[in-house]
Amino acid sequence: MGKSQRDKGQRREREFAKLIGGHRVPLSGAQEGYTNDVIGMGLAWEVKARKSGFKTIYDWIMDEREKPDALALKADNKPWLVVMTLDRFKELVGDGRNN
Repeated sequence: MGKSQRDKGQRREREFAKLIGGHRVPLSGAQEGYTNDVIGMGLAWEVKARKSGFKTIYDWIMDEREKPDALALKADNKPWLVVMTLDRFKELVGDGRNN
């Protein structure tokens, strides 16, 4: 991974940590013993950022006709995943600032 990709990842981790009132895990992924990217709202988070790698997921969750609260995703032989906007997540569990 190049410096620009690493810097982008760290920017997104800091941004997400701020949004949920959490904190970025220093050295996450770079040194043994430092796992996950962000801790907040009582959860350990991995933060992924792609220029357009999640386009289909965004298309599904932002569908103006369907207006889903969340997506349920499943690949063969893998566990179910639930995807929702951060705003909807915070509505359901609170803003996390007290955790």
